[in-house]
Amino acid sequence: MTPYRFIATCPKGVGSLLAPELLDLGAAEVRETVAGVTFSGALSVGYRACLSSRLANRIILQISEFAAADADDLYQGIANLRWPDHIAPGGSLAIDFSGRSDSIRNTQFGAQRCKDAIVDVFRSRGQERPNVDTKAPDVRINVRMHRGRVTVGIDLAGTSLHQRGYRTDPGKAPLKENLAAAILLRCGWPELLEQGQPLIDPMCGSGTLLIEAAMMATGRAPGLDRRSWGFDGWLGHNPQQWQAIKAEAASQVRSAPTGVELRGYDGDIRAIRRSEATIGALDLQSLVRVRPKALNELVRPSHRAMPSGLLVCNPPWGERLGETEAMALLYQELGQVLHREFQGWRAGILTGNVELGRAVGLRSHKRYGFHNGAIDVQLLLFEMTSDNRLADRSGHTRTTDSSPPPNKAAPLSEGAAMLLNRLRKNHRRLKPWLRNTGTSCYRLYDADMPEYAVAIDIYEGHPHVAEYAAPKKVDPDAAQTRFEDALAATRAFAALPADEPVPAKRRQRQRGGQQYGKFDRKGERLTVSEGAARLLVNLHDYLDTGLFLDHRPLRLRLAQEARGTHFLNLFCYTGAATVHAALGGATTSTSVDLSNTYLTWLGENLALNGLSDRQHRVERADCLEWLRGCGRKYDLVLLDPPSFSNSKATEGTLDILRDHVVLIDAAMAVLSDDGTLYFSNNHRRFQLAEELVSRYRVEDIRAETIPEDFRRRPDIHHCWRFRHANT
Repeated sequence: MTPYRFIATCPKGVGSLLAPELLDLGAAEVRETVAGVTFSGALSVGYRACLSSRLANRIILQISEFAAADADDLYQGIANLRWPDHIAPGGSLAIDFSGRSDSIRNTQFGAQRCKDAIVDVFRSRGQERPNVDTKAPDVRINVRMHRGRVTVGIDLAGTSLHQRGYRTDPGKAPLKENLAAAILLRCGWPELLEQGQPLIDPMCGSGTLLIEAAMMATGRAPGLDRRSWGFDGWLGHNPQQWQAIKAEAASQVRSAPTGVELRGYDGDIRAIRRSEATIGALDLQSLVRVRPKALNELVRPSHRAMPSGLLVCNPPWGERLGETEAMALLYQELGQVLHREFQGWRAGILTGNVELGRAVGLRSHKRYGFHNGAIDVQLLLFEMTSDNRLADRSGHTRTTDSSPPPNKAAPLSEGAAMLLNRLRKNHRRLKPWLRNTGTSCYRLYDADMPEYAVAIDIYEGHPHVAEYAAPKKVDPDAAQTRFEDALAATRAFAALPADEPVPAKRRQRQRGGQQYGKFDRKGERLTVSEGAARLLVNLHDYLDTGLFLDHRPLRLRLAQEARGTHFLNLFCYTGAATVHAALGGATTSTSVDLSNTYLTWLGENLALNGLSDRQHRVERADCLEWLRGCGRKYDLVLLDPPSFSNSKATEGTLDILRDHVVLIDAAMAVLSDDGTLYFSNNHRRFQLAEELVSRYRVEDIRAETIPEDFRRRPDIHHCWRFRHANT
């Protein structure tokens, strides 16, 4: 009996893996081509390929090949075939056509000519013509035209084989299952499996990599759960042979090797629930475990030594405009986790953006290119050996020690020298507190000397100077001289080179319709630490740096109280409080602000800390309007509005003296019965309305929230704790 000829299509980059797989399934004459892999064998080989290939998209049974120069040749070649041997009269068909020629310029026209030829074959025999059904045909016909040759075949799979049949809700933008299998093979999972080593996916999403790894571990044929096949309505189908092959595959499902563990984590609880549902449907609970956990919490499992294993993941790629910078920070965090926790392991990271892959900061020893649908992706492989050192991608090269480096400044004026002495004195006073609390971003000087009306902050060794607006009676030339003295003293304290400018802002009083804009466009940012959080600050481009240092105690308090809560951050700014709450164990968070700039910054802060933006959502909206339409409750709320705002994104203005009652009432309306709201603002003349004190349980906690470095300015902000009166 003459063997059948088959074509197995697959994603780009998978053919070299698919060829040996088909050989293992009994295929002969296996050859990799541009379109996939061709092979020959009995019909049973085609059935086994459909059922057991982890890598193929489709298995095409080739029924003819002929030359065709134009549309008429195509029609005649198709009409010459014995279609009644394949399709029942009155049945249904669909035609997948690819290729073109001088007379066939699009696939729709090519498919139409093929359909006409097949219909005319039935009509010429006086038989009922088949109908077209593009969704669920009895027979799906594959026609490919390439360089004057036409190949015609029956699609035995019917739909792509990556659709295993076990998943009902894949979630957003899933990784195709056959590509996931290819990734695992490239990572060496079969060899690690034989050694009983574990696998971890720290960003498992709906669990595709974990489930494919588990199916390999148990020898489960990927097609066992599919309910329909392309050959079901094909007249050449042999049901008895198919059932025997399927029964044989089912009998080969086994328990996983002893000691093998597969673990998955994700910050999105909805993704974890989808994974759990699929794992349960496949009865893989004893092998695969998934838990909600953000990347920043990932550690090597401690109950076993696990000196080696495979960490593999498909992180977000930042496809949408404005996401790439945030994703780079997420990849940076991934590299740090790998380096810190998984020495001795292998790692595989799939990315659609090679620049993001570089942000990992580790040396990859191999790279493989694939297609995931229409997207070009790269698999980067890493060996976590001692010589694979983590590169610093942050650009932060200064010491994080709070002590100033040795002074190498140029000679100072008398005024600058006097101010430098004050800076050193202040630092000596603060140094024990800085050391004991681990504080690395702090206020060093705050207009201690009236003639030098500036605030000087230190961000992990990097200084920042902000001038207070001078009274009108002060001579402008004298003010300029003193400002220059302040910069010189700061440069000397921080031991900056003479040609390196000190980041400095000159603050002017804002009135009427004025708004602060950008000061510069350097785009340089610094990563700093506060408690468990790492945060981005910008010392050059804006009036404020992205981190209000006086609110440090309140942020740390939120971190302590956030575990298990749903946290709401109103007027969230760059989201430092959100990061603290998330790292403190908040189940979810929602952060609301009108500024796209700040919300993008918040997204980058989340990514820098390995936190999922699906678990910790951002909302661009007017806070008061958003509260009125919220429709849910929060356990912990931070309300920290500006004193005044006239954003272009909203029609009205916000005046905290006038509007705080309405704001607080609206925020309390979304606070759970036993929840806590913190209300803070920086308006020096602010007075809390008495009606609020009578309506809620209110506690003034300002004294508890003024940090050591702001003791000279106890009026730097106000802060109250609100609870419902009946709690």
